[in-house]
Amino acid sequence: MSVLGCKRSLLGALGVMWALALAGCASSGVIDGQGPEITYKREAYVIGIGDQLRVDVWRNQELTRDLVVRPDGLITMPLMGDMQAEGETPEELAAAISNELGVIIISPEVSVTVTNPVSVAYQYRVRAMGQVNEAVSIAFVDGMTVVDLVLAAGGVSPFGAGNRAVLNRETPDGYVEYRVRLDDILNKGDIETNYPLQPSDILTVPEKSVFRGEL
Repeated sequence: MSVLGCKRSLLGALGVMWALALAGCASSGVIDGQGPEITYKREAYVIGIGDQLRVDVWRNQELTRDLVVRPDGLITMPLMGDMQAEGETPEELAAAISNELGVIIISPEVSVTVTNPVSVAYQYRVRAMGQVNEAVSIAFVDGMTVVDLVLAAGGVSPFGAGNRAVLNRETPDGYVEYRVRLDDILNKGDIETNYPLQPSDILTVPEKSVFRGEL
């Protein structure tokens, strides 16, 4: 094959590779330029199995207890025996305990506090993975944004393509991917894609690519 033929073959191969790369980008399903919708709703906490509870009975310290919801969903209270806790809000459980104690104590005042919400510990978390300095899974706090999560992960690693980061969000229709431009946020102060987070969000930072001129 002549030199000219070799050049043409090489250019053709590079063209195919570039077309495949573009096709891959086009079919990735990542939404660019549109912010994600907040799909979760703040609702009253529902007690689950494994949750640690503090039951306070005012002026009756002997009835005050620190309890763990058993695998059968029950707790055991003095003078009352087993009570259903799983599926109740703290207010509902306090009212049920108060009603039971009302047979023995005049106008009991009961409060229930969830001291350790074990049953939802992994539902209310956000995660950063890929090319960050430290992959993290941290508890979600209302008001968190992409920047908070990235800072908790120690920032983008030297090998990370920050402007191709993707925020994966769970919606009623499944996971949706949104483009996050971390380099612009961290280096230029452009906070357009500094989206608010919600529980279960996953931020993924891909590795830099030589074919994209990132190395």
